[in-house]
Amino acid sequence: MYLIDEPHHDGSALYVSTLTPALGERVTVWARIPRAMEVTAVHVRTTYDGEPHFAAAEIDPDRTGRAIGGYGPADVWWKAEVTAHNPVTPYRFYLRRDTGKPVWLTAAGVVGHDLPDATDFRLVTYDAPPAWTGESIIYQIFPDRFARSAQAGPLDPAGLPAWALPREWDRDEVIGRGPGTSEQFFGGDLDGITEHLDHIQSLGADTVYLTPVFPARSNHRYDASTFDTVDPLLGGDEALRRLSDALHARGMRLVGDVTTNHCGDAHEWFAAASSDVAAPEREMFYFDPETGDYESWCGVKSLPKLNWGSPLVHERMIATLRRWLGTLDGWRVDVANMTGRRGADEYTHEVAALLRREVAAALPEATLVAEHAHDAAGDLDRDGWHGTMNYLGFTRPVWRWLRGAELDLPDFLGVPGGVPEQDGPGTLDTVRVFGARMSWRSLTHSWQLLDSHDTARIRTVTGSREGQLVAAGLQATLPGVPMIYAGSEYGLTGWNGENARTPMPWNRPDDRDETTLEAYQALFGLRRSEPALRHGGLRWLHADTDSLVFLRETASESLLVSARRAAGDPVTLPLGASVTGVYGADDLAADAAGEVTLPGDGPSLRIWRLGRATRA
Repeated sequence: MYLIDEPHHDGSALYVSTLTPALGERVTVWARIPRAMEVTAVHVRTTYDGEPHFAAAEIDPDRTGRAIGGYGPADVWWKAEVTAHNPVTPYRFYLRRDTGKPVWLTAAGVVGHDLPDATDFRLVTYDAPPAWTGESIIYQIFPDRFARSAQAGPLDPAGLPAWALPREWDRDEVIGRGPGTSEQFFGGDLDGITEHLDHIQSLGADTVYLTPVFPARSNHRYDASTFDTVDPLLGGDEALRRLSDALHARGMRLVGDVTTNHCGDAHEWFAAASSDVAAPEREMFYFDPETGDYESWCGVKSLPKLNWGSPLVHERMIATLRRWLGTLDGWRVDVANMTGRRGADEYTHEVAALLRREVAAALPEATLVAEHAHDAAGDLDRDGWHGTMNYLGFTRPVWRWLRGAELDLPDFLGVPGGVPEQDGPGTLDTVRVFGARMSWRSLTHSWQLLDSHDTARIRTVTGSREGQLVAAGLQATLPGVPMIYAGSEYGLTGWNGENARTPMPWNRPDDRDETTLEAYQALFGLRRSEPALRHGGLRWLHADTDSLVFLRETASESLLVSARRAAGDPVTLPLGASVTGVYGADDLAADAAGEVTLPGDGPSLRIWRLGRATRA
């Protein structure tokens, strides 16, 4: 797919005059159209109050013929004004030519046929997510497996609760399936995290995300017995405050994990509800009036489902989220896709909007990110979640493109039959179609992850260091918030979420791939230092079976990224100028026709700079 000659628009600051419009505000939008298309007229179609409206665009003489971001002197820039008439205002471009049929330019690309509005660009006027969230790099920690603090000493089995199965940090293999899976206990604590902040910060990460820290009867703690205290096994409330203070002193942040869909069957709310049919807490859950049985998450009886039709659920969950803000800088919301949904009950948007208002009232700069393992578009671009964990629009296509030849997983993130292979154009199509289903704002505030505590490790998926570093390069350079799962920077492996929760190899040098660590530090350090990687637009230039090439652009600079999963034919692009190597790349000169040929060896991830650098 040769894409460099396609017209382009995205929701970045290069193409939209304001990323935070007020309701009723006039916003200038630009479309960048190759001169060779011979477009004679451009209209912007907006949908106000459900009715389409067309407005004529005009050529922008201040941009046309100039090298914007170091590329594009032959392009014609058309501009028009769009009113942010509704809280979410969709728009697209209609391009007409004297010869050739007209085409639509939408967030999904260029098409020559009519299509639904689902992939239109969007202006969103709801209160914007906190600015820091779009700049951040997230580091995810599963507390039991990250580090045991020096003062805690060796794990004492006599001091553990009855449910816990004690395990040796550097000796015992993690149980991936069957008895003992959720009971195995390695003894990581919060002060252990505080002792390793230099390591986290060396990766460019500025935000730590903790999976749950409340008391429970499992190592994952999603079956909380209370939301009012931190588990003493992790060091209690004071240890969480020490970690928070240490992070804040470094200018870093801390995000917690809360289950709005369920609690544990040992939770004080459920204990009251299940022991007395007249208890006020009874309405907080779904009890069968005939049998007394109750609804739970996916039939797991240790996780009773909360009924968001209950005012008491509203009251108590709001109090929970607000209680910890200040120590925490926001929340990742577990099972957000199921929260408030059961049969005819559909409270999900109401819940998201309520929690966003309450969280913002308590801490205006707090983040609220939703877990979705599938299509999250219907729950975004509203006044609720700031973004999602982008499994479907990033993790899955990257896995499919970079899967190792010998990979043998039992399923593909819940889909039977393992991870199927996909070529570069298929990968690009997947990334584009899911990116097009949400606004640029939601995309750039969603977490882009290669793996997590719920999945296989990316090293196992790719089967090699080289493949993993191509994946990490995509994570560091594409729009969205990178989320690094602790241990992947050392090349740790694991074939499912449980098996992948390997204790960090602080004292196991043979389990640490220092080359992978150095590459992560370089790639995410580059993400931290380069404005185009944090704020730039995304323009796809080329895709073939084994390579993907794209630009990240601001008005003053462009970074060219080439990702290859295997060696193949070099890719030649009419860039009009030479390029300077930034990561894994030599400088390349343009030939007399202005064409630059990118190397064909691989697997590889290379980055070049076009134009003059402008650093924040």
